[in-house]
Amino acid sequence: MADCCESKYPDYGKHIPRVNKAIGQLNGIKKMIEEGRYCPDIITQLRAVSSACQSLEIIMLQKHLESCVIDAFQSNDKNAQKEKIRELTNLYKGKNVLYVGDEKHE
Repeated sequence: MADCCESKYPDYGKHIPRVNKAIGQLNGIKKMIEEGRYCPDIITQLRAVSSACQSLEIIMLQKHLESCVIDAFQSNDKNAQKEKIRELTNLYKGKNVLYVGDEKHE
């Protein structure tokens, strides 16, 4: 399993088509707004793109857990373990915060 935290991030290249599809959906939503389309139709499309992004987020989180988090806990490095716990807690809370040692970087 690739180590996503020290030397190399996992390759998500095979998921680019998902990203491209979401971009296409967003472009379609933009056009719908510009055309003054019916609100529920726009909301339906917003939910579709949100669902697509959420699916990709789940894939990436699973890969992170399988590589970085497992590696940190197998290393017995207490600082690395604390960092991963903080990182996952902040992801769960919806925050984008990075800890390096005990220093917080937002």
